[in-house]
Amino acid sequence: MPLQCCMGAMMRCSFGAAPSSLVVLPTNRVFTNEVPDANIMDHIPMVNIMPFGVCSSMAFPATASATAAAMGALTPMPCIPATPAPWITGAPTVLLGNFPTLDNVSQLMCIWGGVIEFVDAGEVTVEVP
Repeated sequence: MPLQCCMGAMMRCSFGAAPSSLVVLPTNRVFTNEVPDANIMDHIPMVNIMPFGVCSSMAFPATASATAAAMGALTPMPCIPATPAPWITGAPTVLLGNFPTLDNVSQLMCIWGGVIEFVDAGEVTVEVP
């Protein structure tokens, strides 16, 4: 069963070397355990999507340039996410700020060829005795 993603959800990129955490601004004013919930429009690089360590995609100009300078030896360079399109597909039956909510089975495409997916939705269940 898909889970709603919120601030702090952990993501990974298929070309990244490290995980990254989703940043969600409180613009929609909907919270899960006191952290903002996300919708498919939370895809802005360096606002919602932070770097994934170094990028090993040859489509990423910095990696391609460094690899060429190293005589063809793959030389990953610091990640700069480029995610101009919204997450695919979200939860189409649950709207948040007039857009589908973001769930943990959604994917985000980076123009450098990476596919960003969730490792953890960021939801924390607290049981009260």
